[in-house]
Amino acid sequence: MCGIVAFLSQHGPISDEALRCATQSLHHRGPDGRGHWVSPDRRIALGHTRLSIIDLSGGEQPIASEDGQSHIVVNGEFYGYQTIQRELEEAGHRLRTRSDSEIALHLYEDVGVQCLHRLRGEFAFVIADQKNRLVFAARDRFGIKPLFYAQHEGTLYFASEVKALFAAGVPARWDAESVYHSVALGGPQVRTLFDGVFQIPPGHYLIASEKHVQVSQYWDFHYPRADHAAPQRPDADWAAEFRSVLEEAVRVRLRADVPVGCYLSGGLDSCSVLGLAARHRPDPIRAFTLSFDRAEYDEGEIAREMAAKVGADFCPIPLRQSDLADHFADAITQAETFCVNAHGVAKYLLSRAVRNAGYKVVLTGEGSDEILGGYAFFRRDMLLYNREGQDPAVIAGLLDELTRLNPVSRGLLLPDGEAGQLETVKRLLGFVPSWIETFSARSEKMRALLSGSFSEKFAGRESFRAFFSDIDVRGQLEGRDPLNQSLYLWAKAGLPSYILTMLGDRMEMAHSIEGRVPFLDHHVVEMIRSQPVSQKIRGMTEKFVLREAARDVISDTVYRRQKHPFLSPPATLNPKDRLSSLVQDTLRGPTLASIPFFDQRKVVSLLDRLQTMDEGSRVANDQVLMLLTSACVLHERLRLTA
Repeated sequence: MCGIVAFLSQHGPISDEALRCATQSLHHRGPDGRGHWVSPDRRIALGHTRLSIIDLSGGEQPIASEDGQSHIVVNGEFYGYQTIQRELEEAGHRLRTRSDSEIALHLYEDVGVQCLHRLRGEFAFVIADQKNRLVFAARDRFGIKPLFYAQHEGTLYFASEVKALFAAGVPARWDAESVYHSVALGGPQVRTLFDGVFQIPPGHYLIASEKHVQVSQYWDFHYPRADHAAPQRPDADWAAEFRSVLEEAVRVRLRADVPVGCYLSGGLDSCSVLGLAARHRPDPIRAFTLSFDRAEYDEGEIAREMAAKVGADFCPIPLRQSDLADHFADAITQAETFCVNAHGVAKYLLSRAVRNAGYKVVLTGEGSDEILGGYAFFRRDMLLYNREGQDPAVIAGLLDELTRLNPVSRGLLLPDGEAGQLETVKRLLGFVPSWIETFSARSEKMRALLSGSFSEKFAGRESFRAFFSDIDVRGQLEGRDPLNQSLYLWAKAGLPSYILTMLGDRMEMAHSIEGRVPFLDHHVVEMIRSQPVSQKIRGMTEKFVLREAARDVISDTVYRRQKHPFLSPPATLNPKDRLSSLVQDTLRGPTLASIPFFDQRKVVSLLDRLQTMDEGSRVANDQVLMLLTSACVLHERLRLTA
C-alpha cells in the first residue's frame, strides 16, 4: 500500500511546492520511498509515497509506459498479477518492474477503462495519459482503498487522504450540509465532511480532461431477483462452494516479499481467515490480538484458544482506557471522519504494535458482516421481512430474544428510541431496513444537540432522501429479497465510509500497515450474492454458510459463538478514566463552542445527566459524545473553518 497524489491543471503550470507538500503529507502511508513526475507542459503531475511489499528492490513509482506517454501511481495490491504479467510480455510489452502495480498501466494501454475488469484486489490508482490529454482515476469495487478529489482555482486534485488535498492548497472548510446528513448516515457515498471534497465511489472511475470531468460505474453487486430462486441444494454443497472461493482468496493474499501476519479477534471472521491461512503456511503465522481492560469487551482468551488450535504465534496487545485517550486525537486525524466508538483508536494502536513487531502486511476479517449478514440489524430484517413459511410464534420469540441483547449492542446495532423521517425510504422500498432505523434513531439524539440556526437551515430535509439519489433503486433493489436490499444499502454507506475507514485502511496505513481483506475479494462476493439468504442467516444464527465452511479450521468456541461487534469499552462506563475525562474536557471547552453546528449548552446538560442514566442509556449516548469529540479533533487538527 502507498500514498498517491495527482494534479491536472486547466491553466497555468503546476506548483512544485504544492506537489511536494501534498506528497510529504502522506509519508506515513509510504515511508520506503517517494517519487514525482511532472508532464513536459507542467499541466499534469503525479506523486507517490511507497510502502514496499512486492519487488522490494524495484517497483518505484510513478511508473512510465514504454513510450513514456502514460504514467501511473497505485495504492493497493493486485492479486494474480503474475499471470497478467506473462500475458502482457507475450503481447509485446516490456515491463520496467516486477511489481504488481505495473499491470494496470499496460492493461489500460491495451483496452482503456475496460482494464478494470481484469483487476483483482484492493486498489486506487491514477493514470496520466498524455497522448489523449486526460487523467484516469479508479477505485476498487468496495472502497477498501480511499481516493478523494477536489477542484480549486482551475486545478483538479486527487489524493489518498483529504489532508493531502489541504496541503496542496485546497481550502480546509466544513461542508455544513454534509455534516447534517452524516449525523444520520455515518458518512455518504460521494460527499465528504469537507467543502468541495469528494470521493470516487467504490466500483467507479473518473476521467478528466482540461474541460470535462466524468464519474462512471464499472461494477455493482447485482443481487439476484427474489423470483429467480437459487436451486435446491444441501447445505454442505453451499458450504463447500463458499469454502473453495474463500480459501483461494486467502491463499493469494499470502503472497508478499515481506512477512504476512493476521489480525485476530474472538470473532468468526478473523478466526476463519487465520484458520485458512495457516493451512497454506509452512511456518506458524503470527496472530495479533487486542485485549481490553473490561471483561465484556475482551476476546483475548477466545483468540488465544483459536491461535493454539492452528499453531499460530499468538501476540496479545493489552490496551487500557488511558491508551485510547492518549491517542484519540491522532487516530481521528488519520480517519478524517466522525467516530461513534473508540474502536478505531484501538485499531490504530493495534497497527502500531504490528509495525513495531516488524510486519508490513496483515490479513483481516473486515467485510464478512457486510456480505453475510453478520450484524444484529440484518438478523432483525430477516425475522421481520422474510417470514414466508415460518411459524409466526417462533418469529415473535426470536425477535424478543434479539431485543434482549447485551446493552453493548443497543443503539449501535438495533434501534434505540424513536426514528426520524423515513417516509421516503418506506415509499421506495416498501419497508425500512433495520440499520436505517437504527441510524435514524441515533441521529434524533444527535439532532437534539444541534444549534438552533443550524437546525433551522436544514429543517425538514430527509438525509436518506439525499442518500438514495446516488442509488439505482430500480436496477439494484427492485424485486430483491429484503435482506439483500439491506445488505446492498449498507455496502454503499456504512462499509466504505465507516468500517473500511475507521477500522480499516486509515488506521492501518497510519503506521504503514497493508491490510488485506479476503472477504471483499470480488470472486467471494459474487459467489455469496447468488446463494439463498438462508445461507446467510438462519433463525438467530448469522453467517451460517461461513460457520459450516470453516468449521474444521476454527475452534468449537468460535463456531458456536454469536456475533459480538468489535467495540472498545465506552467512555461513559468508566467516568474516572482518562478517556471519559478527555470527552468531558473537550466538550466543555472552547473548540466545541467555536463549531457553529452544535449547541454547547445542550451538550453540557447531557454530560451533567450521564451519571443518572442506566448503563444502556449511557452506552447509547456514548456514541453521540464520541461523534462530538471527534468533530472537535477534526476542527482543531485540520484547522477547519465553517
